[in-house]
Amino acid sequence: MNIKVESLFIERFINICISKNILLWKTKREKATILYANISISEYKKLRNIAKKTKSKINIENKKGLPFILHRYRKRKIFFGLLILIIVGLVFISNFIWNIEIKGDINASKEELIEVLGERGLKPGRKKSEIDIDQIINNIRLNRDDIAWIGINIKGTNAIIEIKEATKAPDIIQENEFCNIVSDKSGIITKMSVQNGTANMEVGDIVQKGDILINRSC
Repeated sequence: MNIKVESLFIERFINICISKNILLWKTKREKATILYANISISEYKKLRNIAKKTKSKINIENKKGLPFILHRYRKRKIFFGLLILIIVGLVFISNFIWNIEIKGDINASKEELIEVLGERGLKPGRKKSEIDIDQIINNIRLNRDDIAWIGINIKGTNAIIEIKEATKAPDIIQENEFCNIVSDKSGIITKMSVQNGTANMEVGDIVQKGDILINRSC
């Protein structure tokens, strides 16, 4: 705090403060009878007797620091209490997952995927430290043929799931199931390579849609 001391015995006032180890800083003299200085709250209480001895008048010019702030807002304890509770609450809930976002195109619905993730431990309300991301990813990849890749990224209270759908393998037709090869459009044959069956056309022939190009029994 900053104080103003008015006295005809300013030097004596300063000397007594020094002898009693009372710290004054940023001192400034005005005329011969006025002193401005900074002093701590605890030391200020010791000035009462010194002021009597030196017939000094002491006024507080400015109050700064945490003790004064707390004193100023002492009637707002409920407000600060609620503010602290809110901060603690926010810190607490930040340790949990509250939202799951799914990115990527896949035939399965997002609701189904969220349910699958929940069965494996990733769901709203779950503590982040209790979630084993690698185990969930491996489990889903082993048990879902429609998912080629899955990534899980935790950002704040959000779990962002990125999914890539697996490409469906083409149906394999047994060789003994092959039948005639038929043209699906009109055109001119420019090249032919027949490995099984009998060619029904030659290079340069004009074909119509539906013509049999290669004869092969089913």
